[in-house]
Amino acid sequence: MQTSFRFLADNATRLAGAALVAGSLFLTGCAAGVTGVSQATVQPQVRADIIYVDSFDATPDQVKMDSGMAQKLKTMIAGQSTASAQNQTAREAREQVSNEIVKQLQSMGLRAARSDGPVPADRNALIVEGNFQKIDEGNRRRRVLIGLGAGKSEVGASVQILYKPADGSPMPLQSFSADADSGHMPGVAETAGAGAAAGHLASAGATGAALHGVSEVKRDSISADAKRLADSIAKQVAAASAANGWMSPERTD
Repeated sequence: MQTSFRFLADNATRLAGAALVAGSLFLTGCAAGVTGVSQATVQPQVRADIIYVDSFDATPDQVKMDSGMAQKLKTMIAGQSTASAQNQTAREAREQVSNEIVKQLQSMGLRAARSDGPVPADRNALIVEGNFQKIDEGNRRRRVLIGLGAGKSEVGASVQILYKPADGSPMPLQSFSADADSGHMPGVAETAGAGAAAGHLASAGATGAALHGVSEVKRDSISADAKRLADSIAKQVAAASAANGWMSPERTD
């Protein structure tokens, strides 16, 4: 009889752990998407040779730093002022988004390059430019302990696609908004609750903390959000180009 009870208890533990991990993985999906797409009413005859991606505009005062006390202490120990940290975060977000858009467009077979200055006058080009609307580090402590969207980090931008004919002036083709955030992974309190139901609060809490440790390193950061934002923007640019024939087939090899 004791052996039977032990067998049932061991299986309950394994099932609870499997459900915990499966549930956590199911809810780790991070949000990223494009909204508010607006096409220019009058479309010029567009045949572009290349896509140039500008660095998106961002200012340090747009950046909301992590509001948690631990992060504030970390900044103080590093001898970095809040203004300096904001400036660094804005700069890194600008670089990562622009570089990632170019990388993704190139991986789709489109000719793309960074452009941080005037576009060459003799090229028919699509130009992707934008402005960050939010860069919010959220609150790491709330993400870890509460989860399910609490304390999430977020980035968002308004984006324009323009066409500049050779020796001509840029004209708008499409505009849209893009956003990305760290998602809705359950926090330690949530995962501990699942374990407590099976009578294993301590092990569930440890599992939840371990899952969040990996998540915080790989997913829950402005850097990760910036990459997801850029991927969404690149997909929209590629889809718009294909739908409208802005780059002819021989230029997308």
